[in-house]
Amino acid sequence: MRWWHTAAFATGVLCAPFGFAGNQKEEALADSVRLALSNAIADARPPKPTFANPADRQRYEEWLARTSERLRRKLPDEQHRIEFLETAWYEARRAGLDPGLVLGLVQVESAYRKYAISIVGARGYMQVMPFWTNVIGDRDRRKLFNMQTNLRYGCAILRMYIDMEGGNLYLALGRYNGSRGRPEYPNAVLKAWNNWK
Repeated sequence: MRWWHTAAFATGVLCAPFGFAGNQKEEALADSVRLALSNAIADARPPKPTFANPADRQRYEEWLARTSERLRRKLPDEQHRIEFLETAWYEARRAGLDPGLVLGLVQVESAYRKYAISIVGARGYMQVMPFWTNVIGDRDRRKLFNMQTNLRYGCAILRMYIDMEGGNLYLALGRYNGSRGRPEYPNAVLKAWNNWK
């Protein structure tokens, strides 16, 4: 390979829009953790939120309208954008995560591209590594391009990493990206999250 081909390839990789899409590591999981993740993934209920009172519903509707307007440039189709936001909100809350954190992570990982594939094979909005379908799913890697499935996997995996790291979000984000101990990825996600608050 000539030097300019190598330089062009390196420039393309370094400038790729998924520069932070990482390489989640397959780790030994306790059976209880694997079972909990499997149960979370298998729950196929549609993302329809319920609210304890009208004030909670109103806050959600205001969030949805405000966030939809901000996301319009990235996801121009209104129906798709609303479905994405409803699903992201639902799956984030279901996993005990802030929906803004999930939006920030998606922004950094895939730039809101449903069919994104990183150079290491991570897939979809939250760049879930295919090995997770073997560990906690039904081995069907194609499902990682399904919006709800991808967001559900990503949120459940991030929640697991937060728990593994004793609540330390910085370390959990590094583990999610396969870059634990390096600051670039957690800082990027935290900055993006701040933009969605």
